[in-house]
Amino acid sequence: MAARAARRRRFRSTVPARLRLLRAATVLLAGALGILLLVAGAAANGTWDAVAGRDAPRTTSAADLELALNDMDAQAANILLSSGDGGTGGLAVPHAKAVTLYGDARREIGHDLRTLSAAAQGDRTEEKTVESITDDFAEYQELIGRALENDRRTGGKPDALTDYRDATDLLRGHLLPDARRLVSANDSAFDSRYATARSALNAQLAAVLALGLPLLAVLGVLQMYLARRFRRILNPGVLAATVCTLAAVVLGTQLLSSSATHLKVARHDAFDSVVALSRARATAYDANADESRFLLDPGRRTRYADAFLAKSQELYGIRGATLSTYDAGLAATWRDYRADATDPRFTGEFRRELDNITFPGERAAAEKSVDAYAVYERDDRKIRALLAAGEDEQAVEFCMGWEAGTSNAHFGAWMAALDRVTDINRAHFDESVAAGRGELTGRLPWACGLLLLAMALTGLGLRPRLAEFR
Repeated sequence: MAARAARRRRFRSTVPARLRLLRAATVLLAGALGILLLVAGAAANGTWDAVAGRDAPRTTSAADLELALNDMDAQAANILLSSGDGGTGGLAVPHAKAVTLYGDARREIGHDLRTLSAAAQGDRTEEKTVESITDDFAEYQELIGRALENDRRTGGKPDALTDYRDATDLLRGHLLPDARRLVSANDSAFDSRYATARSALNAQLAAVLALGLPLLAVLGVLQMYLARRFRRILNPGVLAATVCTLAAVVLGTQLLSSSATHLKVARHDAFDSVVALSRARATAYDANADESRFLLDPGRRTRYADAFLAKSQELYGIRGATLSTYDAGLAATWRDYRADATDPRFTGEFRRELDNITFPGERAAAEKSVDAYAVYERDDRKIRALLAAGEDEQAVEFCMGWEAGTSNAHFGAWMAALDRVTDINRAHFDESVAAGRGELTGRLPWACGLLLLAMALTGLGLRPRLAEFR
């Protein structure tokens, strides 16, 4: 009898202690898991804010700046080409169009510089780059303004050309390299943030499992202990708490893994293509400007022809190609690529995009942009052939005309084709950002709420059992 009484006392003293210990372990693990999910959610929300509100806009603004600088210089050359002598004998429609586009490009540059200046606050290196571009752009505008003023004088074309040379040298020597550095620096910063965020999400996912699985194990031990000690198969409260915990762990892992997936789609599947296409567009405008410079400045024709070829190689690189062999090389490599997309015989920004095809309709749109590019390249050879044949006026008219079948019309069709590919990728970038934010608003509150409910249900499930020992 004494031994039985001792066992009863020991039972009454140790069972409540064990139940309270298991309850405390459940509450601590559930609370820690909830805090982890909240911290992870806050970090993910901060990442999406930075990606959508800073990293992507800064990179695209820098690319837009490079494009607008090239466009402004091209339109300045077109104004000088189409103005005639002192405003007489010019090409009225191309001249008016060039003046309008020149003003548009100048306003776009001002907007991009303001955006980049605001975004660079706190980054001294980037601040200095933007300040340098701003100062150089002011000098560039002064030189172009002087060139246009001289061009309005009868017989002022040689002076205008001298000023334009100084302006375009400043553009190519300082403004464009600085703008490209901004594109690269902002894109690298975005990529660094992406790598850090992906690493953090993977670590948080591991931590959720490291807390969630022990929490489920503790609840399982608690259920078995109750069944053995109290001769009951299941405790409804603890069972409900286990179900809630399992659901919370599943939601938490889905939240983090889905966030990582959406971040990858936004950064690499979509934005890598946006950057490649933005660079391609800026390079295209620079190449188009080289055509106008080639026609405007006979003394530098060799330099501008070489520059045009170099930019063509940046866009669609063909080893060993010259201007006279480029079209045949493009046709042959493109035909082989269409037959076998793994064919490696061309490089450049087009290749970067074609190797990163991800979304429905993207490949067809990208291939159409290359087809449009090939048409524009053939137009360039026609311009040079007309000039070589002594038909200078016809060369200028074909280069600057906007009628169907002219070089500018084909250039516009090429840019429209590039824009369609870019729009596909931008749309999926925006969708991924929205989906990433949606994960936070959709899964996180439920996961945290279920963990709170699991803690409450555990307490309620144990309350009757603990009351038996009072």
